Amino acid sequence: MRLTFWGTRGSIATPGKETSRYGGNTPCSELRLKNNDLIILDAGTGIRNLGERLLQDGNPIKAYLLISHPHWDHIQGFPFFRPALIAGNEFTIVGAETEKLNLQNMITDQMNKIYFPLQMNDLRAKLNFQRVEDDDEISVFGAKIKVMFVNHPAFALGYRISENGKTIVYISDNEPFDPELASKFHNVDRRVVAKYMESQGDPNQRIYDFVQGADVLIHDTTYTPEEYNERQGWGHSHYRFSLKVAAIGKVKKLVLFHHDPSHTDSDVDNIYSACLAEMRKNNYAFECIPASEGMTLEI
Repeated sequence: MRLTFWGTRGSIATPGKETSRYGGNTPCSELRLKNNDLIILDAGTGIRNLGERLLQDGNPIKAYLLISHPHWDHIQGFPFFRPALIAGNEFTIVGAETEKLNLQNMITDQMNKIYFPLQMNDLRAKLNFQRVEDDDEISVFGAKIKVMFVNHPAFALGYRISENGKTIVYISDNEPFDPELASKFHNVDRRVVAKYMESQGDPNQRIYDFVQGADVLIHDTTYTPEEYNERQGWGHSHYRFSLKVAAIGKVKKLVLFHHDPSHTDSDVDNIYSACLAEMRKNNYAFECIPASEGMTLEI
């Protein structure tokens, strides 16, 4: 498998000289399987540049697009994804739904004529929509994909993708689950809270189990611990929790992801340095790197 990052920023795109190294585009990653089959992880603003790259080949495109959740920073690039405008291309969009809103509407409502000049019927590619739920397992181009609800308003999915003995786990937005906090904040889907409350011990054990033994874990590392203290309930993790998930989950490589929009490249450098110090202190054996636009990992 080969993984390329096209967007690593969280919440809102942040172009500029202070974010040029790690990138300002919101989440999108390109995963190539052994036969070069394409899985796209999220459709933030980074998907526009991915689309331009795909068009350079001049070949019909068939791909799966795994949506973690429909917050703007994870879908806002889709209307600018030019391959979706071209007949002969085919995309299967995978994600969760609510009782009141289906997956197709979550993606295409942002293309309402009030907000955007092109509508759904202007897209000439074939679009399929595949609903998934917590604990589902699907097959995509022969790869096995497991799905899990993580802790984020209103909901978000984590994906575990395995092929030929290699595994990538993608958890873009996730907050450490705390039962006391869950009783104070009611911005997370109740079915998600119920899943975590089933645990008799650490409710985050379901996360540790989900990532177990992964070759690469891409995990939300939006905050420092100090920042997190002021942003509890916002749905994101601090770097110590990301390190804990990687350690308990015995992953081989942790990728710090979903950089806060207020963090400059120097801020991300400082978080990375703090992670390395924490790893030395605790004798963590896994690798750790911050995600940056254009970075490619061979798994």
